Amino acid sequence: MPKTSARLLSLLSLLQARRDWPGRTLAERLEVSPRTVRRDVDRLRELGYPIAATRGPDGGYRLDAGAELPPLLFDDEQAVALAIALRIATTAGAGIDEAAARALHTVRQVMPARLRRRIDTVQVTAVERSAVPPHVDSGVLVALSNAVHAREVLRFDHDPPPWGGDEVLPVRRVEPHHLVTWGGRWYLVGWDLDRDDWRTFRADRITPRTPTGPRFTPRAVPGGDVAAFVAARFRGADGSGGWPCRGEVILDLPAEEVSRHAGDGIVEELGPDRCRLVLGSWSWSALAAALGRFDADLEVVGPAELKAAFAHLARRCAAAAGDHA
Repeated sequence: MPKTSARLLSLLSLLQARRDWPGRTLAERLEVSPRTVRRDVDRLRELGYPIAATRGPDGGYRLDAGAELPPLLFDDEQAVALAIALRIATTAGAGIDEAAARALHTVRQVMPARLRRRIDTVQVTAVERSAVPPHVDSGVLVALSNAVHAREVLRFDHDPPPWGGDEVLPVRRVEPHHLVTWGGRWYLVGWDLDRDDWRTFRADRITPRTPTGPRFTPRAVPGGDVAAFVAARFRGADGSGGWPCRGEVILDLPAEEVSRHAGDGIVEELGPDRCRLVLGSWSWSALAAALGRFDADLEVVGPAELKAAFAHLARRCAAAAGDHA
């Protein structure tokens, strides 16, 4: 039989692993009697762990949430995962940078040397594509998450972008469905009740109002996948994930070379130095510009809107070139 202290740690680890444990199963796992399990549970309660007894023919024990946070027990992999998650959280822009850093320091202090060496090799540097994204107040994130979880209509003020002037926008009424991150920023995805459409809102511009509205029945996000839906919205595609503008050209380049830079386009080989490319974009001018970057002669197969976009870009480029046109 293991020593009492080691047995208590084993019992605590088991109780943290799943919600309910029959007493007899715990006794079998620890290789002790049910009476010893009861005594060990009482010792853990004296240390501050809120362990509830469950009744019934197969009665057992459950580790509940308490008013205070007692010492926690993690295995090696859990401890490393927690430390890495805290290190990443310091770069998440969620307004918890300082708290995450302090929590990481606390966790690291109590780790064995072998685990400290593992997590110290993980160095995360946040590299932003442009300006540093604004941090979101953690209280706002919690309020948005609560509304999503409770399925309650959310009322909030949404500040206009800097280029929007001093226009005062009306209070938004939204059925909140998902809180997501994209490009280092936090967004709320929801059904706008006043515009009768899906919308995404920058969380750092949201000021929630209380109380929240009535409960609602969740709608299905277009396409059924919130990640695909958000990605499509931010690249200018429609809610189903398709591009609003799609065209076809023949390029005087090998298919292998074009495929490396075609993104989600479809490339078909027509010969050693010719290929067909079907590509999409958020506008016809953007599509024409994207095709022009291949720096090769091309033939527009269609549609007519793409040919018109090339003519428009040609006039614009000639004007920009001036005397060098």
